[in-house]
Amino acid sequence: MVVFVVLLALVTAFLALRLYAVLGKRTGHEPLPRPAEERVGQPPVARTIEVAAEPREVGPRHVERGAESGLRAVIAADPTFDVAQFVEGAKSAYRMILEAFWKGNEETLEWLTERDVRAAFAEAIAQRNAAGHVLDNRLVSIERAMVTEASVEAGVARISVRLDADIASITRDADGNLIAGSLSDAVETHDVWTFVRALKSSDPNWKLADTDEA
Repeated sequence: MVVFVVLLALVTAFLALRLYAVLGKRTGHEPLPRPAEERVGQPPVARTIEVAAEPREVGPRHVERGAESGLRAVIAADPTFDVAQFVEGAKSAYRMILEAFWKGNEETLEWLTERDVRAAFAEAIAQRNAAGHVLDNRLVSIERAMVTEASVEAGVARISVRLDADIASITRDADGNLIAGSLSDAVETHDVWTFVRALKSSDPNWKLADTDEA
């Protein structure tokens, strides 16, 4: 039992360090997006899965016009902040949070999200479990990530990122029978996620504070 607890602590520490490393350091309430099983019934264009390497460059095209002044305010308040690294980190956080939600991993969601978003995720997970549904979703690719808005107020930075992604969605019942979706096709999704961080806080992590569909 002691060994198990130690291993669990090491895994949690590793995930925390990973999130810190990718979100915005050079060194060192909107409704929750509807679950993928609900989006499957919509008519968005489905495309055959074709996983391609994502471009690593993050240039001006990843910042929408109008967001520059807000980002300058963030940089002025925290000179270590790096826009390009933040966008890459937002993409990593998007994947980590979605996968935790799909798997019903509320422990991971607890340190990745703010209270209101965490509560919305927990409610959706509870409803899904009550219905006996199991998600077998996969984030195939993130086609684009773009900062749409940024601000600093009372020492707290808020940055919104639009994420255009392809998600393969499938829902099964408790016996593993297919209810909806397909893993052979990916559905286009468009989300806007807002991350926050108190810039003077000893906690280096950005957390998801708001979600919406773009």
